[in-house]
Amino acid sequence: MYEKNINVVGAVIYSENKILCAQRNENMSLPLKWEFPGGKIEKGETEEEALIREINEEMKCDLTVESKIIAAEYEYDFGIVNLTTYKCTLNNEMPTLTEHKEIKWLEPDELTELDWAPADIPTVEIIVKGKN
Repeated sequence: MYEKNINVVGAVIYSENKILCAQRNENMSLPLKWEFPGGKIEKGETEEEALIREINEEMKCDLTVESKIIAAEYEYDFGIVNLTTYKCTLNNEMPTLTEHKEIKWLEPDELTELDWAPADIPTVEIIVKGKN
């Protein structure tokens, strides 16, 4: 079987002690699952550069990338996703909904109430335990 590795980054964006959660729309893979926004790393980009570009494209806002939270791997039917998440803070603009169905700002202990994409669950577990 052809194994496709997909390297992606996700932003755990904090604002006033709440975290931005984004719901995938009905037309995306993993429809209506929740995720930390981000996307694929392009050739020649660092993880941090990819994250800044993706969040700017997806949510029309800019952020500061801080510390790495975790690198996790999850095998989906369409390939193996290697997701690295980073703690981030917004600079000025608030996120705008462009690709996602919905966004929510939640307290860390509220994260487990959402139906997360499997690759994002290790990050959720770290945040809920307060280890990030």
